[in-house]
Amino acid sequence: MPELPEVETIRRQLEPRVVGAEIVDAGSHWSAKFTPAAGAVGAEIMAVRRRGKYLLFDLSGDEELIVHLGMTGRLAVRERTAEALEHPHLRAWWDLDSGGRLTFHDIRRFGRIHHVERGDHRGIPTLAALGPEPWDPAFTGRHLAAFVKRSDRYVKTLLLSQRPVAGIGNIYADEAFWIARINPATRRLGPQRAERLVEGIRTALDSGIKHGGTTLRDYVDSDGQAGANQHELHCYGRFGEPCDRCGTIMRRRVIDARSTTWCPSCQPR
Repeated sequence: MPELPEVETIRRQLEPRVVGAEIVDAGSHWSAKFTPAAGAVGAEIMAVRRRGKYLLFDLSGDEELIVHLGMTGRLAVRERTAEALEHPHLRAWWDLDSGGRLTFHDIRRFGRIHHVERGDHRGIPTLAALGPEPWDPAFTGRHLAAFVKRSDRYVKTLLLSQRPVAGIGNIYADEAFWIARINPATRRLGPQRAERLVEGIRTALDSGIKHGGTTLRDYVDSDGQAGANQHELHCYGRFGEPCDRCGTIMRRRVIDARSTTWCPSCQPR
């Protein structure tokens, strides 16, 4: 599933291509997950924002088009052709007065589209309940430590819940714990370790954005290009290999149904 760096990469590519354009026509797959796409017809795209793993298109008339990519969703601006509308994985499309077509392809159909009044996320509980962005001043070691203290869950599981901070998935969680030298199976986090983990999260995400996202299977950006951050990973998926920092063989275990890699030397319990 695309995580924050992948979604941010797509946002940065789409923004100059669609902002200022009016949506003159739209269509979608019959599923109710995609039919809200048509509600944006007649609106101008004012801005493209990101919240966690969601893409938010600010529209004129105080409207908002929200897209979640799911596991295999792809947004791109393409030429308008009749043949393109017959693509088996096309789930929604928006024709722009600039001459292009914004398309949403999703092989596994886990993505979702919403059309709402701007800022009204009551019907999207996962978006409404997101924690602060990783670079928000509100996301501090004290904030994270307090969140962990109120729970008995693994800290990694808490991060993946999107409640203490938005946008973290399995890849960047493993990287952040490795950077911070914290075992992902811990259930407790004091202020100092929490501050290290906050910085680890930011460092891991910064790397992902810098390198255009992590491509392991399906992810490509809006230009159809794979990311390069998979070549920068120190931890995720590297079980059985020597740790980049100390040379100890990396281990793997399952934490709340999520495969997790860590270094037993650098990240002791």
